[in-house]
Amino acid sequence: MNSFPRHWQWRHKPVPQGDCVVVDIDGVLADAAHRQHYLDPPWRDWDGFFAECGGDEIFEENKTFVELLDPELVIVLLTSRPTWIQKATAEWLERKEIRYDLLIMRPLGDFQASPGFKRDELNSLRRRGYTPLLAVDDDMRNVQMYRSEDVPTIFLDSGYHPH
Repeated sequence: MNSFPRHWQWRHKPVPQGDCVVVDIDGVLADAAHRQHYLDPPWRDWDGFFAECGGDEIFEENKTFVELLDPELVIVLLTSRPTWIQKATAEWLERKEIRYDLLIMRPLGDFQASPGFKRDELNSLRRRGYTPLLAVDDDMRNVQMYRSEDVPTIFLDSGYHPH
């Protein structure tokens, strides 16, 4: 299958089908602690939260983990961030020198919960010949979803999500 969804952004060019590792961004690679206040009850300001993503620090140990993965593996960054911050996200990834091949972000108009969105994208990867060998996420709902899809998953407790 040669066509890819519009909300998929390849770092350079599409890479051949094969084994991949799926990695979340916020709470895994990006330290979003400075913008968590936007999500305090009673009103969650998701636009404000996402708009400040360019100021995130990086979790160096998790960046190193991704760098140490087999170079033959396709690195897929699968985030619930909306595509309207795709440019800011890609610039942050370049500035922080994050290894990745494919960035998948939530398309405009997709308002389902994160596990549903990520399950859909996981299935889309599989249909296109990519085999997820491992996932890394900080949201236990996503971890449970990946595990229910037979993808071994590392849970990193960012403290952002109740569990």
